[in-house]
Amino acid sequence: MNLSWHDLKLPEAGKTITVEGVSPGLDGLLLYDLASRHHGQLVHISVNDAAMVETESSLLALGMPAEQILRFPAWDCLPYDRVSPSSALIGQRIKALSMLASGQFGHGVILTTMNAWLQKHPKPDYFTTGSIELTAGGHVGQTAFTTYAEANAYQRTNTVREPGEYAVRGGIIDVFPPGGTVAVRLDLFGDEIETIKTFDPETQRSGDLVSHVRLYPVSEIPMDADSISRFRRNYIDSFGGTASRDMLYQVISTGRRVTGIEHYLPLFHDELTHLSEYCENICVVQADETAVVRQNRLEQIQDFYTARSDYAEAETNSDDVFRPLPIDALYLTDKTHAAMQANQPVIQFMAFVSDIKNASEHIVIKSKKSPLLYQNQSANDDHDLAELRKLLDHREKSQTAILAASSRGGLERLSSRLEQYMSSTGDVHVIANWNDLVSGAINLMVWPLEHGFIMPELFVITEQDIFGRRLHRPQGKRRRAEHFLSEVSSLNEGDLVVHVDHGVGRYESLETLNILGADHDCVLLVYAGGDKLYLPVENIDLLSRYGREGGEVAIDKLGGAAWQAKKARIKKRIKDIAAQLIKVAALRKVSQTEQFYAEPASYNEFCQRFPYAETEDQQDAIDETLNDMRSGRVMDRLICGDVGFGKTEVAMRAAFVAAMAGYQVAVVTPTTLLARQHGKVFTERFNGFGIDIGVLSRMTTTKQANQIKEGLASGDVQIAIGTHALLSKQIAFNNLGLIIVDEEQHFGVTQKERLKTLRGDIHVLTLTATPIPRTLQMALSGVRDMSIIATPPVDRLSIRTSVGPWDHVVLAEAIKRERHRGGQIFCVSPRIEFLGRTYDRLQNMIPDLRIITAHGQMPAAELDDAMTRFADGEADVLLATNIIESGIDIPSANTMIIHRADMFGLSQLYQLRGRIGRGKQRAYAYLTTDPARMLTPQSRRRLEVMQTLDALGAGFTLASYDLDIRGAGNLLGDEQSGHVREVGVELYQAMLDDAVKEVKSGDGNSEESQQDKWSPAINLGASILIPDAYVPDLSVRLSLYRRIAALEHINEHDELVAELVDRFGTLPQEVQNLIDTILIKIRCRIAQIEKLDAGPKGMSVTFRNNRFANPEALIGLINKKSGIMQVTGDQKVVVRQTLPQSKRVNAARKLVDEIVALL
Repeated sequence: MNLSWHDLKLPEAGKTITVEGVSPGLDGLLLYDLASRHHGQLVHISVNDAAMVETESSLLALGMPAEQILRFPAWDCLPYDRVSPSSALIGQRIKALSMLASGQFGHGVILTTMNAWLQKHPKPDYFTTGSIELTAGGHVGQTAFTTYAEANAYQRTNTVREPGEYAVRGGIIDVFPPGGTVAVRLDLFGDEIETIKTFDPETQRSGDLVSHVRLYPVSEIPMDADSISRFRRNYIDSFGGTASRDMLYQVISTGRRVTGIEHYLPLFHDELTHLSEYCENICVVQADETAVVRQNRLEQIQDFYTARSDYAEAETNSDDVFRPLPIDALYLTDKTHAAMQANQPVIQFMAFVSDIKNASEHIVIKSKKSPLLYQNQSANDDHDLAELRKLLDHREKSQTAILAASSRGGLERLSSRLEQYMSSTGDVHVIANWNDLVSGAINLMVWPLEHGFIMPELFVITEQDIFGRRLHRPQGKRRRAEHFLSEVSSLNEGDLVVHVDHGVGRYESLETLNILGADHDCVLLVYAGGDKLYLPVENIDLLSRYGREGGEVAIDKLGGAAWQAKKARIKKRIKDIAAQLIKVAALRKVSQTEQFYAEPASYNEFCQRFPYAETEDQQDAIDETLNDMRSGRVMDRLICGDVGFGKTEVAMRAAFVAAMAGYQVAVVTPTTLLARQHGKVFTERFNGFGIDIGVLSRMTTTKQANQIKEGLASGDVQIAIGTHALLSKQIAFNNLGLIIVDEEQHFGVTQKERLKTLRGDIHVLTLTATPIPRTLQMALSGVRDMSIIATPPVDRLSIRTSVGPWDHVVLAEAIKRERHRGGQIFCVSPRIEFLGRTYDRLQNMIPDLRIITAHGQMPAAELDDAMTRFADGEADVLLATNIIESGIDIPSANTMIIHRADMFGLSQLYQLRGRIGRGKQRAYAYLTTDPARMLTPQSRRRLEVMQTLDALGAGFTLASYDLDIRGAGNLLGDEQSGHVREVGVELYQAMLDDAVKEVKSGDGNSEESQQDKWSPAINLGASILIPDAYVPDLSVRLSLYRRIAALEHINEHDELVAELVDRFGTLPQEVQNLIDTILIKIRCRIAQIEKLDAGPKGMSVTFRNNRFANPEALIGLINKKSGIMQVTGDQKVVVRQTLPQSKRVNAARKLVDEIVALL
């Protein structure tokens, strides 16, 4: 029967209503309406994760409170995979199951997918007994908390960074609940919880007070003694007695988790159940095509079960076998699914109207998809809006119209564009949500639908229907770029370090020495010949890390003169380099150039073609770049943004402004492929603005190249895109105003030098995802302007990265998974000669695999053809060298296999991995190694870094790792890398920074500027250390020593003390002594006091170079205190007084303050 959409009734238990004619977009409205009338729980089953997220967005936009929506995703790994689901996703699932089991989630909508619906889970009582609520003022003992945390799979760490971790320090417990977005800090007094505060895992600083926190189990798999015993028993029952030799069985038997343990979930529990058992008063609503998705999923599960079974059978003699459990142990089969739904009320949505009627009840809703109003991506939208006005004018008077924007930015755009076109159609009402709807009128609201729908009483047109594109909603949480600049570096045993006075040595350990009856932490350094140096921790600021450069590094001889000579020589050279740097930078600052402006209306039209909402960082980068171009001074700006974070948009807007101001733009890329990609993107985006774009590369024919060169010389071609061929002297520009350099780290020294000669009165904008060290150093030394884009685009997921040997079962499953979801795969090999063997391996794994090969030695036309065919979907796999490192943008390719990943550099690996994960789907990267070859320490470290850098926006952090591995590189030429090797990364940076400041100030002859770094020596006879019990983690302790010793201002001291108390509890006396000593050091440096000793009979002060800035005043002070204070023959100032240890700190502080007051 035909019904109006709001007449839809809920079926009885065991009945199914099929609702046909549910156009895309209408399903969210139907679900919202049903939820408002159903007092139980609606379970909505989507076809995939993306559809589930869209449904959630729709419900929120219509006005459903967020607390009435619960998302329950499926595992993001293949059936019977050797990979575990991601920890964040496991946390989300456990939080949802725990809230349902405990009754915390009541009336509302549970959003899930068919993959999740088919999975089995532990019984609800597992989560009710495993969840606890902690309340401020309540009680929990440390022992009781630790017992709970260990039993529920929390991981104990020294510093809490990730969900599922906890740390105990004195009376403070940090814990990050799974599925949550904030970590919490419990401050205990005995067993009483005095306060609960949130804290930021990045900075470790506390935030707001909260009254309570609920903790859930971290895993669906318990690892207590009973559960492990149950696993052992069930494993043998399932696979036979010989299975006890399996490595997996033996490892889990010892209480350790293994990757992929989740696929043995049934062995840890007496019984598993289904999501529906967690729900009360349930009604199941299935999206269109869920039946097809269910069948495909069950077939996939069967395929992988068979593959694993066959492989396990073939590997019976191996102890590393991965045996699959029966399908019905982990998943619902067709039979069990049908039996379950026979007792549930079910509503099935279908987009089309069918002639076959086999449901209990059958309803047809009269709806159709809204028409597409846009014609093309033209330079203005007048035609599209005229079509909209026509459509609205001819609608029924009783028909309510909704114009749905996808974001607040889209709403503003629609509203402003409609003002001049809607005068004849009545007023447009901007509403907050569905509850504010004005019947019979035109309503404008944020409702992020892709396409609209039309029904007799309702008319919904989306932003995409009108303009052919939509502004995506912006990311909610911004990752602050500053966090990338404040990474704390610690020392590891065996690291090379540089002492300002003694040179390169090796850090051995942190030792506690007893000096005159007081414990004192010292850093032990070993020099050539085994000589040892114990450096008090308060002087750790004299140390810098050498860097983690490989190869043989000669350590210095303790007390030798060679180090001082070497340092003096390099300092002079660095000063020359700094002068050259500053000269170049200064010339740019004073060089006057035209102010670049674009006509506002045209610029706005151009910006509106960007189909996303700008992230905050991206908008900042755009504003900073355009402000540079408007300033009348020459720009030299570096845009550091992670792969796919929107750097190209910044470049295009700068290019548009330059071209519209009458200047030419050169876009320089390192590869032909990237030039081709930019050419395509720029041409589409600039279409209709009268700007001629030419692409010069080896793929350009001679005739086309000559035409473009003539156009550049005459000024007819405004934007030229090409490889470094653009930099050749044979190409003459008529009026070049802006150079855009993409991925600068790929250019050789010659090309970079040529770029420098072009830089004079021409604006330069450099884009990079991994700043090469020299660029980073220049930026941080204040010579080059820098913008960081650290905010990921909307719905971008981090890339799951696995490192391990080439495993044909794992890789075959990865390829099948990607093909199953309609995607493509990159397979990258380090050398051309490896491609043939890799091709054979892939074909042997999956015989029907379609593979295209590409490498840099192929003829240009052949390479272009191969890339085009892959982009057009003619192959499953692109087998290539690292030629794809830049310039490949294929959103359907979301799996990458890197063969012999150990042969690539870190920057290369990061760039390669950035080719995937550019859409909204989860991407997977497999970094494979040769198990027969031993990895070098550098290669192992590179792969470890890649695995840890899976967070979005890691590109800037990568540059810091790159500094360690490669050294700071060449600053103004290759010779600088030799200087870095001689003095180390950190000291080189510090010397460069000092030299730049010195040259900038013009005070190069001052005595102070010529002096090396020095640190006053303070000996108060007090215990100075951070006790193990206060900060158990050695690396954190060393980092704190470095931060404390580097304090320069009193306000910095106050902030650090507050942080220490916040993170670790009340300061022990030894830590207080350390901080007091540092405060005295700060004052001593002002007074040029080189050494201060305090003992039971008084104090002595030694001035640096035996000089004081105001000797007359000092003599006056000594005369005033005659009998107590005097000057000795060796120029020391001595104070004679009885000083028990408890009074020495105050006495020393008072004395130094009196001396500082004389200045």
